[in-house]
Amino acid sequence: MTNNNPIGVFDSGIGGTSIWNAIHDLLPNENTIYLADSKNAPYGQRTKEEIVALSKKNVDFLIANNCKLIVVACNTATTNAIQELRAEYDIPFIGIEPAIKPAANNSKTQIIGILATKGTLNSELFNKTAEMFQHTTIIEQVGHGLVQLIEDGNLNSPEMTQLLESYLRPMIDANIDYLVLGCSHYPYLIPQIKQILPEHIQIIDSGEAVARQTQNVLREKVGFSEAEKKAPVFYVNSNPAVLKSILNDKYDVIEKDF
Repeated sequence: MTNNNPIGVFDSGIGGTSIWNAIHDLLPNENTIYLADSKNAPYGQRTKEEIVALSKKNVDFLIANNCKLIVVACNTATTNAIQELRAEYDIPFIGIEPAIKPAANNSKTQIIGILATKGTLNSELFNKTAEMFQHTTIIEQVGHGLVQLIEDGNLNSPEMTQLLESYLRPMIDANIDYLVLGCSHYPYLIPQIKQILPEHIQIIDSGEAVARQTQNVLREKVGFSEAEKKAPVFYVNSNPAVLKSILNDKYDVIEKDF
């Protein structure tokens, strides 16, 4: 099955590029369009109704650009809006959820930590997933301020280090052996996180799993591209310099109000 249309990827900002990287690495022949709704970041502080409305706006943009499937590269949008998106649009959606299952199943201490946005931790989908692992203590921590610092280009700032210390230290003291990153922005913090965590604590993010699921959906339902590969397209509606920086200035970024 062949389908030369692009894969659409959206996030509340630049963090979903961590998911885009995993998809790009696994599926290098696929054309992609990335949409960064940085103007409205972070989604984690918004109501469910706002998150659904913003997600639909992003989907409308990607469908108008002929995307064949859409990756919701935002934990908050997935846990709050993906059911509504699947009900309204006739296009496959792939979401990103905190990787509680592998952490809980592999934890030796039966204590795991999750660092996520308020919107994700308060969502019905997250809580249903967490209830499946009642044998495991899940220490939840809202990462207040982390997304905004990343969106503002302050990835390696003293304030970022201070926030991470305050969020991770109680988890370390509680004897976690796995830390689940429940926001697509957070993989960019792994170098700083590793400086704080003891070596035995494993860090899990969802990027590779989302890329594999994208590959499966292309194989089973949508079709792979066989056309000549084009450069990926990146759209952002605020602060394009930060998106260019996180992409190491490898790609053009189009600033567009959407």
